[in-house]
Amino acid sequence: MLTGANVVLPTGTVENGRLSIDGPRITAEVSPNAHVTDLTGHYVVPGFIDIHNHGGGGASFTSGTADDVVTGIHTHRLHGTTTLVASTVTGDMDFLAQRAGLLSELAEQGDIAGIHFEGPFISPCRKGAHSEELLRDPDPAAVRKLIDAARGQAKMVTLATELPGGIDSVRLLAEHGVIAAIGHTDATYEQTVEAIDAGATVATHLFNAMPPLGHRAPGPIAALLEDERITVELINDGTHLHPAALQLAFHHAGAARVAFITDAMDAAGFGDGTYMLGPLEVEVSEGVARLVEGGSIAGSTLTLDRAFRRAVTVDRLPVADVVTALSANPAKLLGLYDTVGSLEPGKYADLVVLDADFALKGVMRRGEWVVDPQLG
Repeated sequence: MLTGANVVLPTGTVENGRLSIDGPRITAEVSPNAHVTDLTGHYVVPGFIDIHNHGGGGASFTSGTADDVVTGIHTHRLHGTTTLVASTVTGDMDFLAQRAGLLSELAEQGDIAGIHFEGPFISPCRKGAHSEELLRDPDPAAVRKLIDAARGQAKMVTLATELPGGIDSVRLLAEHGVIAAIGHTDATYEQTVEAIDAGATVATHLFNAMPPLGHRAPGPIAALLEDERITVELINDGTHLHPAALQLAFHHAGAARVAFITDAMDAAGFGDGTYMLGPLEVEVSEGVARLVEGGSIAGSTLTLDRAFRRAVTVDRLPVADVVTALSANPAKLLGLYDTVGSLEPGKYADLVVLDADFALKGVMRRGEWVVDPQLG
C-alpha cells in the first residue's frame, strides 16, 4: 500500500491518495496485512514508456551482446522507464536481421516491448548520425525481411516515405500491424500527406532530421502537426529542440498526440567520452552527443525522468499532460494500454515516485522496487 502521495490518474490527480498493489498488479482490494509505504509530499505517476531508445549505461542496443542490452535496459529502469522499445541504427541488412533475432528473444522474455528499426530506409539528405554508405531505398521486400527477422516483435520502422518504395512499404507495415514512422525525411508537405493517408502514424523526433517549417513550402512538419492520425515524438533535452518548438508542437498537436522519447545512445546514464553509434564514432561532451566527423547530433544522453522534470519545471507543462506524453500515449501506440500506461486496477504496478521538485525518488516495475524510495 502506497499512501499520502499525489497520485496521477487518468481522471485527475488525487491528493493524499492511496494505491494498493498485490503481486505485480494494482488492485482495487485493500489487504488488512498490506505493508504501508508513506509517500507524503511526493507524486506517484505511471512508469515511463520509451518508444525510441538506442542504449544506455555504456551499452548499445545496435551492437552489444544480450548482456549489454540488459545493462542498457536496467540503466533506463533506474530512471523510471519501465517499458522500452529497443531501437537500431542503419546497418547492413544481414547484420540488422541478426540483431533483430537477438532483440526478439529479449522481447519474448519481456525485457523489452519490441524493436524499432531506424534506418536504413532514410534520406541521405537528412541522414543525421547514420552511415550514408549503408542507406537504401525502402523496398518493400527489404522491409519485409526485417519484419520477418523480428519474429513478430517489430513495433516500428522509420522511413523516408518519399523515396522509391516508401508508400508501398508504409502499406506493408500497416498490414502487418507495425508502426510506420516518418523520419529522416526530405519530403514535401504533399508527399507527407500521401504517406499519412497510406497508413503512417508517427513522426520520428519531430523537427529533427527533416526540412524546417517554411511559409511557402511547409514541408513535413506542418503535415505531421495538423493531422489527428499522427503522434509526434519529441526529444525534450534542451539540445534537440528550442523550448518554443516544443510549445508549438504541444499547441498544435495537443497532449494526446505527443510522445516524449529519449533517442538515447550508449552514454545515457554513463558519462562523457567516445562511443560508437553503429559504424560511426561519437564524442559526448557535457552530455551532448555529436559525430566526430561532421558534428551532427548523434542521439542523446537523455533519460525520461529528466525529460519529465524539464517539461514541468522549464516548459511549464501541466503534470497531467506530461504523464500522458510519457506513459499513456506510447502505451496506446504499442497496443499495451490494457496493461501499462496508467495507474488503474488490473494493470501492472509500474510506477515512478517523484518528490515535490519532480526529482526521481522511486521506481517500481511489476510490483517490485527497482529504486526503493525508502532507501534514499
